[in-house]
Amino acid sequence: MSKLGFIGLGVMGGPMAGHLSRGGHDVTVYNRTASKMDAWLNEYEGSSACTPRLASTGAEFVFSCVGNDDDLRAVTLGPDGAFVGMAPGSVYVDHSTTSDIVARHLAELGLRQGIEFLDAPVSGGQSGAEKGVLTVMCGGREQAFERVRPVIDAYTRACMLMGPPGTGQLTKMVNQICVAGLLQGLAEGLNFGLTAGLDMEKVVAVISKGAAQSWQMDNRAASMIVGEFNFGFAVDWMRKDLGIVLDTARHNGAQLPVTAVIDQFYGQLQRQGANHFDTSSLIALLSPRASTGSPDSH
Repeated sequence: MSKLGFIGLGVMGGPMAGHLSRGGHDVTVYNRTASKMDAWLNEYEGSSACTPRLASTGAEFVFSCVGNDDDLRAVTLGPDGAFVGMAPGSVYVDHSTTSDIVARHLAELGLRQGIEFLDAPVSGGQSGAEKGVLTVMCGGREQAFERVRPVIDAYTRACMLMGPPGTGQLTKMVNQICVAGLLQGLAEGLNFGLTAGLDMEKVVAVISKGAAQSWQMDNRAASMIVGEFNFGFAVDWMRKDLGIVLDTARHNGAQLPVTAVIDQFYGQLQRQGANHFDTSSLIALLSPRASTGSPDSH
């Protein structure tokens, strides 16, 4: 068992840190909002610290799950940042979804003081975090990955090293491109069926056994049909992720015409006040029936 630091106790980070605690590790947590630390300590064994630096002091492995590039820099760098508290030979694992640029930069800074850095974004959502079945895509050096993998296994069903620093984040971008496309296709298909007067429960039951099947269909079709979206991965977070994707594509020359359009659809949902609805709420832009789940009806 290891001494660990965990920074960021949101809907993803809190359960992940909890799996580590229940796995017998000595976990010290940090969160900007102290009440979240108190709530976590009421449920799990561990301790809290008032800065990322103190949460990381003496830890063999430090994990984080925060919002964006700026949040990650804030908890790693500066006099109260985690890097100051970490000793040479320790490993920092970031589960946030960020740019590959900041991942490579922090990996370089870490190596200067003997710290290994892995960018390790996750897929599987809040449910996956709570159940401990996340998919993790890592970028970094192989030796560091092999050291920390047995610890990460506490909350994953799949964990793979994709390549050098930054490749974990680039892989997550591929994931988000595919998810956005699947959700828009599912929204259009369900809306078509509703408009045609089909029994959509029967439709989904049969097509989910064929080539159209996907995780999104299995887990989101039913709620999309009835217009329920007040759960899941928020529109705001997907818009943030797609912003990173599109910015990266502008630099590497990748063509993402469909993704760019879907990003604008999510922007439309934001303007309608659906910021915290699940990403499957794309159908609310198409279907009068599905729009019963729109913010105006709550």
